[in-house]
Amino acid sequence: MHVIQVERLSEALMGKARPLWLVWVGEGIPELSHTWRQYLRRFAVDHWYRFAKQRLHWTLPKLGTREQCERWSDLMPLLSWQLWLARDLVIDRPLPWQKSITNLTPGRVAQSMGAVFTAIGTPSHPPKPRGKSPGWSIGQPRRRKIRCPIVKKSTSRPKKQQSKLA
Repeated sequence: MHVIQVERLSEALMGKARPLWLVWVGEGIPELSHTWRQYLRRFAVDHWYRFAKQRLHWTLPKLGTREQCERWSDLMPLLSWQLWLARDLVIDRPLPWQKSITNLTPGRVAQSMGAVFTAIGTPSHPPKPRGKSPGWSIGQPRRRKIRCPIVKKSTSRPKKQQSKLA
């Protein structure tokens, strides 16, 4: 692991700037020009994380096991690639307050995917008619959901100061 400190040479343009500390994990330290280009790519990565959390609902489901969480996280890049590949299939359908664009973003593709899903249909079976459900099969063992302990953070209260009466 290598620690790299980046400082601005000209503080007159940007004001007083604090040093930037970067960490490189790997064999050998890369060239400074390569490091700087990789650092600039972080903005694209940060935007993808925001998109995955807000639009693709990465952090929404409350999954019970670590394996389920990892499986759900493995789907996020696949969903992103599907949106990227579907950009030529969808027609831009802007909302009333949005301008029409020719180069569709992943968010605009996701907004227009309803028409694609309608066209390709669904592999699922039609819903069953309403009525009384058959319930749990007789003799089938039931297992309770694994419960994780609840972790609560307690707030410390300030100690009361005793007033000295003279």
